Amino acid sequence: MCGRYALYGPKKRSRAQTEYLERTGHFPPSWNVAPTQMQPITRLHDGAIEQITARWGLIPHWAKDTKIGFKCINARAETVATSPSFRGAYKFGRRCLVPASGFFEWETRPDGKQPFYFTSPEGSLLAFAGLWDKWKQPDGTDLISYTIITTAPNQFVARFHDRMPVVLDERDYGRWLEGSDNPQDLLKACHNEALYNYPVSRQVNSVRNNDPSLVVPLESEAVSADHPAKPA
Repeated sequence: MCGRYALYGPKKRSRAQTEYLERTGHFPPSWNVAPTQMQPITRLHDGAIEQITARWGLIPHWAKDTKIGFKCINARAETVATSPSFRGAYKFGRRCLVPASGFFEWETRPDGKQPFYFTSPEGSLLAFAGLWDKWKQPDGTDLISYTIITTAPNQFVARFHDRMPVVLDERDYGRWLEGSDNPQDLLKACHNEALYNYPVSRQVNSVRNNDPSLVVPLESEAVSADHPAKPA
């Protein structure tokens, strides 16, 4: 599951990220993105790359109200093509990239849940595989919403959770968005080396908190035993 992530702009940006995620820095930063919030996504519109804001928690076009969005913040890679909530968006190529600076997972401890922040060793953006849909609101306007696709975790994330977001390789951004084939083979865990983590303040546990301190490593603890130090 991916239930919380951050997006506050990259330290470094590759050529592919410049092309597909160019306007990410134009959106307000958030260090504690939660479901139902409006965040940027990248999609194709008439063949052109565009970044728009959308609501996290996919609301299928056929839904009677927005409540279903709370149950659709994630789509399982194994069933995304057949699940009633997602199969339409998947079949008709309503795919998107969800830019993120990193995401949070929690370790259960005797004194409570300790959050860890997963991010890129190079400080570049991550792009989650996502789907979007358009729902007609009572006032007649369209509401665009999205979901983040999850998969079985790699060894690095498995210590914390039995699911993780699909972090796409930048070489696959175009193929994922084009919708011209069945990209099921892209919906897999990224390599262990694509991420590193460290413990952060438990203030992130509350969605009311949102500031840069939430992604600062805890001084009282060493970074992850799996990745003892950030790669140079």
